[in-house]
This record gives sequence, C-alpha cells and structure tokens, in this order.
Amino acid sequence: MNFQFSEEAEALRDEARKFLAAESGREKARAVMNGDATHDAALWSRIAELGWTGLRIPEAHGGLGLSVLELCVLAEEVGRALSPVPFTSSVLMATELLMASGHDSAQAAWLPKLADGSAIGTVAWMEGNATRPDGSPKLACSGDRLTGAKLPVADGLAADFAIVTARDEAGALVIALVDLSATGVSRSACETVDLVRKSAKIVFSDAACTVLARADEAERLRARHLQGTAVLLAFEGLGSADAAMEMAVDYAKERVAFGRRIGGYQAVKHRCADMYIKNQLARSHAYYGAWALLTGAPELALAAAGARVAAIDALQFAAEENVQLHGGIGFTWESDCQFFYRRGRLLALNLGSRTFWSDQLVRALEQRNTDLAA
Repeated sequence: MNFQFSEEAEALRDEARKFLAAESGREKARAVMNGDATHDAALWSRIAELGWTGLRIPEAHGGLGLSVLELCVLAEEVGRALSPVPFTSSVLMATELLMASGHDSAQAAWLPKLADGSAIGTVAWMEGNATRPDGSPKLACSGDRLTGAKLPVADGLAADFAIVTARDEAGALVIALVDLSATGVSRSACETVDLVRKSAKIVFSDAACTVLARADEAERLRARHLQGTAVLLAFEGLGSADAAMEMAVDYAKERVAFGRRIGGYQAVKHRCADMYIKNQLARSHAYYGAWALLTGAPELALAAAGARVAAIDALQFAAEENVQLHGGIGFTWESDCQFFYRRGRLLALNLGSRTFWSDQLVRALEQRNTDLAA
C-alpha cells in the first residue's frame, strides 16, 4: 500500500504553498477578523482563477475533474495559511455534497458557478447543538418549503446557497438546497470562537427549496458525506497544526531567557517533540483516510473517524503549546497564536464533536472485528 501522493499532487502542493505564502497569510486573516467583510474577496477571486474552486467539478460543468487527492493537498495548504476564504464551506463541503447527490438540475444550475467562483455554497447541519451532526433536525420540510432555522452556519453570510438537513411530515430525513436570495430567507451574524471564519444564523420562513434526497437515500448521502468531509477536514486541521508547531519552534529558536535560547531547554524540546509526534500520527491517519476515500474502500468509516480524531487532537495540542511557549505574549490580542487556537476549537466542532467521532471509531472497530470473526 503506497501512501505517497503523486508527483502531480506534490507539484500542486508546492505551487499552492508559494501562492498562499505570497497572497494570503495571517495578516489577511487579521484584516478580515477586524473588519466587516465576510471574507477576502480579492484572494477568493485569485483562487478561482487558479481553478481551485472547480478542482473536483467535472469538465462538463466547467471544472477540472481532478481526484480527491488533489483536494486533500489544497485543504492542507489552505489550513496552513489560515486563508480567510470560504474554501472549506464551498469547495470541501457544499461542492462535494452537491456532486454526490446526483441531482441533475441542481448540479446544472450551481456547479458551473461554483467552478468559476461566482457562487459560494455552504452546508448547514447544526441547529445550535454542534455535538452530533447525525441527529434528527428540527427544520421542517413540507413539500418543497422549509420552515425553521440553522445555526451556526460557517460562511453563511457569504454563501449564495446552502444545503440543509430537515425532516418531512413523516419524520424522514430530507437534504435540500436553498437559494439564500429567495423569499423567506433571512440571515444575521452569529458570533463563534473563530473570528476569521464568520458564521451566520439562517432563518427559513416557508422558503422554497430543491429536495436533493429524502428518507433512506438522504441517510446514506449524509453518512457518506460526513465520512468524506471528515477526511478533508483532517487535512485542513493537519495544515494548521503544522503551521502552529512551526510558529512555536521558530519562537523557541529566537527567544532568549536566562542567557540562552529557550529552545535549548529540555522541557521546551520535549514539548516540540510531542507536537511533531502528534502531527505525524495525524498525517498517517489522514493519508489512510485519503486512500480509503479515493478507492471507496470498505475501511472508509474506520479511516475517516481515525483521521478526524487524530487531526482534532494534533491541532488542539499544537495550538495550546504554541500559546504556552510564547509565554505572556501568546495570550494577547496582538499575538497570532490566537488564530490557531480559535481555528482548532472551531474545527473540533465543525462536523460533530470529538466524542461523536470517537464513538464512530469504536463502532467501526467493532464492526471490523465482527467481520473478521465471521
């Protein structure tokens, strides 16, 4: 089993890292955090010009039609740069879910716009409780009408459409697409811990929608989407974790205390080593998840849950250690340490809590053992 990315994917990684180092960076994240803009529109336009927004979209709809491995590479680099753009919401989540739905008319209407970056999508699972994304939603779907609310919705103020979960009159799960400019839809800002990736509360009052899937089909679509997104978010978290570790190590090499650089103290070395080990563990799980997602292997449920848990642990640990190693300055508003800490907290709940994914991991291991014993 080969876990190495192809030469083409590695070339894409190199170019993406160079581009984001020049055009993105934490100063732009701070500008979005302190301003009223929902995201960096100029950076988003450049990303669309590079074809990243249409990376996975079939050529027939204006995309490049590349594989999920290239998407994993970009997810990691966007996470590393903390780019203030709706890449996760629109490209990693909404585009993937819309393509998986197989709904021809919805795809024809939105995929070309997603590919050229003229439209932004988002996925709205949560209704205040962010711990379990697989629960029965309260948002009501009657025919092709929605009534209720979703919150928090990441990039909900910037998005042109949202894909939501709802329940119909019989209590069955519904996955529907809503044009957020439609009558009966209202949006307001919703403060969350991550001040760069801004969120919204979206209220639907008898708003028109397009039903993408219903009942058992919707359950299968949601389960598959959660597993795929768990792998992609693992790569985003891995990129952020590596960047937080590098920031901490760079500071330890420069900061002088009691006549020597603090990186020379054994206690600091051990903390840096622990960060590296957790990041490498998360990388191994993420690569396993990418392989399972690419090949459609039956191990996907196990690999996705492992990647998700390992990435949450790695980013939270690196973000906290980065703050601690910076000492008092790490707790200040002026320090960039906060970006990684806040992003780690967000990603830990963005697709269900660590407890939820730990439970998924245990269930997948039990199922594997049962299959082996049969």
